[in-house]
Amino acid sequence: MRKKLMLLEELQSIDVRSDGSQARIQEALAEIDLLDQRLNEAIARIDSKKTELANLEAERISQEETLATENANKSRSETNLKGITTQKEYQAVNKEIASAKKMITELEEQLLQKISRAEELSAEISSMEEESCKLKENISGQQAEIRLRIDTEVVAVESESKTREGITKSLPASMLKRYDKLREVRKGLAIVQARDGGCLGCNMHIPPQMYNNLFRGEELITCPHCQRILVLHQESPGQ
Repeated sequence: MRKKLMLLEELQSIDVRSDGSQARIQEALAEIDLLDQRLNEAIARIDSKKTELANLEAERISQEETLATENANKSRSETNLKGITTQKEYQAVNKEIASAKKMITELEEQLLQKISRAEELSAEISSMEEESCKLKENISGQQAEIRLRIDTEVVAVESESKTREGITKSLPASMLKRYDKLREVRKGLAIVQARDGGCLGCNMHIPPQMYNNLFRGEELITCPHCQRILVLHQESPGQ
């Protein structure tokens, strides 16, 4: 039984190392996702500016069409003004011309504002795209380093897995089942040391007779409080 307990303890060491590797792999993958998110957010901001610019251009084209229509109306009214014979018609056409001129002035001011804003947006987009390219290059470099870390951890997990497989072949299925269940409910630690009459897993006192039985190493003994499997490392004389 002592040999089986030693193998079981070695198995736990392997599993703890593998757990650590798996946790680091998950953390690294989360880092990659976070970097992707940063890049996507930068791209989304550029797309938002491009949408604003496209909408502005559409409004500008529409207003230019309206301006052309108003200029045509003004020209037509000015032409009609020459052939008017009554004061009433003259006043009506003059009113139309004045209204058209006012509309033209407003449209021209709006168009100038839109052209100015479009130039600003184009400059912003150009600058943001340049920054985005730098960010993408930087992120690609960081992600490449992270993937190297992941590859290293994956190799470690695969190596531990092969060692683990060899150990499990030397242990009874019932013992492995009990060990796996304990690891599941005890946060990865199914086996703990007993020392100075107590369990180092839960720091509770162990009955004296049970503790004495650990010295013989003839049976599988579990802590009566946390149910973890207990092992006793006897110190050599002089230690």
